[in-house]
Amino acid sequence: MRSTLEQSRRLVLPELIGRAARSRPDRPAIVFGDEVRTHAELHDRAARFASLLAAGGVKAGDRVALLLHNRIEFVEALLACHRLAAVAVPINFRLAADEIEYILDDSEALALVCDMDPPGAEIGRVGRVGLVLEVGPGYEDAVASAPPWREVPEVAEDDVALMCYTSGTTGRPKGALLTHRNLVASTLSWIHEMRAGQDDVWLSGQPLFHIGGINGLLPFLVLGATVIITPSTRFDPEAMLRLIDAHGVTMCIFVPTQWATICAHDSASRIDPEQLRVAMWGASPAPVPTLRAMGRAFPRAAIVSAYGQTEMAGATTLLKGPDSTRKIGSVGRPMLGVEMRVVDDEVRDVPVGQVGEIVYRGPNVMAGYHERPEATREAFAGDWFHSGDLARFDEEGYLWLVDRKKDMIVSGGENVYPAEVERVLLDHPGVAEAAVIGAPHPRWVETPVAFVVLRERGDLGQDELIAHCREYLAGYKKPSAIIVVDELPRNAGGKVLKRRLRDTYSHQG
Repeated sequence: MRSTLEQSRRLVLPELIGRAARSRPDRPAIVFGDEVRTHAELHDRAARFASLLAAGGVKAGDRVALLLHNRIEFVEALLACHRLAAVAVPINFRLAADEIEYILDDSEALALVCDMDPPGAEIGRVGRVGLVLEVGPGYEDAVASAPPWREVPEVAEDDVALMCYTSGTTGRPKGALLTHRNLVASTLSWIHEMRAGQDDVWLSGQPLFHIGGINGLLPFLVLGATVIITPSTRFDPEAMLRLIDAHGVTMCIFVPTQWATICAHDSASRIDPEQLRVAMWGASPAPVPTLRAMGRAFPRAAIVSAYGQTEMAGATTLLKGPDSTRKIGSVGRPMLGVEMRVVDDEVRDVPVGQVGEIVYRGPNVMAGYHERPEATREAFAGDWFHSGDLARFDEEGYLWLVDRKKDMIVSGGENVYPAEVERVLLDHPGVAEAAVIGAPHPRWVETPVAFVVLRERGDLGQDELIAHCREYLAGYKKPSAIIVVDELPRNAGGKVLKRRLRDTYSHQG
């Protein structure tokens, strides 16, 4: 076992966050509604929850699934996992039961922490899950009575801290393995780039199960600053403005659709212009009118966009300050510690202005995909991590995205992978072929639209196929329209030409 001194030298989350709890114990760490946890209280409750997990058989390296809405208990459970050197596996609560069960089984989770209705225990009894802890009165009693976990955590920088699921071309999610080194590097880079400090107050409109939500949370826990957690359902722009005003929020992030409604609300004009110094957006492209509305509503705030991906432990580029209008459409320049290139198929740099694939190196890059050795080898071909995103650099070193990874659709800030929707459509006995594209949407920016070839001509219609998708997919993933065609356009190699489908849909619209 390492000595306490040896462990304190390592850049791991329990050490960094523990120092904040010791140095700023009485500073509010997390606020959610009427609930407040100081850094000392958060540290204590996480230690007690770690004891509960350990008593249930969880040990270093084991996976603990977190199926939770935005709430303080999510943060407590996350920190408890790190105290034990266990691996937290956040799960999107919007997923269908079949999708949740797949992740529980694939991750080999031994424990599940949940607040689902119906009870998570009904979902949790799959695979290796043997311990289910449901947040509620019983959870509070158990945490209060558990002794704090006092053992020095045997955590190494290259130990996996987080397993976040992201879909690929097969249509089944893959678990991206993020180490303590990855998350600490991303956290310290975020603090440096955003000039975040101990007196900042952060508010995020993102769900905590997203890497973006965690990427924004950790810097403020490390600093000993304050995080305001927002509800993860029923977005209310007036409520967000009240939170910004009441808690003296200095930095916040929302997706563009949320910013549009916030800026249009009458209460936006009541926010002290000297208070909010950073207004961030991410997760999906921001229309120019939305960016201009943010500038009018919060004229003293720096408008910042963040681009990144799960496998990179969060944000990799930022577009900041005057560049947010001067370079509208760009995703900015690489953050501290992120080595980025735009390359051809031979991993050779393409000339400035030409399109290639974004590849990465650096301490932020994930360790690999859980139990996916072939996918991991493919992702790291040529000793660089291949993002799958196509982009170009301009003469000033600003990055411009051209197309999204594997034709990914971003609908209202949520990632929708066409292959996943196509797999569900093809499970219907009446569907012979399916191809899903992203189509423009006035509210969600994009929405999934499916083209299908039926096995037989008949009465199978759009409503039945959408209902089928709703049964097996989260609501935001189901197609908003289904178009029946005689055949799908393909190239000589048999690959579906989705660009032609997009053209077909645009002409129909």
